[in-house]
Amino acid sequence: MFAARTPLRISDVVIRAAIVGLALATGYIHLKLGGLLFTLNALGYFTAAAAMAVPLALAVRFRWFIRLGLMGYAATTIIAWALQGPYFQLAYIAKGIEVTLIALLVIDFARHDGNPVNVVKAELANFSNFVAKARGTAASGA
Repeated sequence: MFAARTPLRISDVVIRAAIVGLALATGYIHLKLGGLLFTLNALGYFTAAAAMAVPLALAVRFRWFIRLGLMGYAATTIIAWALQGPYFQLAYIAKGIEVTLIALLVIDFARHDGNPVNVVKAELANFSNFVAKARGTAASGA
């Protein structure tokens, strides 16, 4: 259930802690704004922060996907804010946090996973091999 320990450098731990802290910070800001949209946005950030920190094997195995998802989530939040506002001081602070979050996620992704295109290609190849095996097993069992 829990992933095997992998050797992490102190810089990896600092970057991961900063990512979790920034996600929690922007989630807290959105939660305090109230309203359904802001509350759901906060829950998304809290969930992503937990996924970045939890040592479950599934989360560790697909941490690359969590990183990409959190980057997209933060970018979507920034774009939605730019299109509809509201434009007040706390919003600019939240957007600064989200831009910093994206930058740290890019660094973390590059350090642990490398090129995102290669990672996605490898995962698609693994999935197609899995499907081919499943079909072969189903065909021989029928």
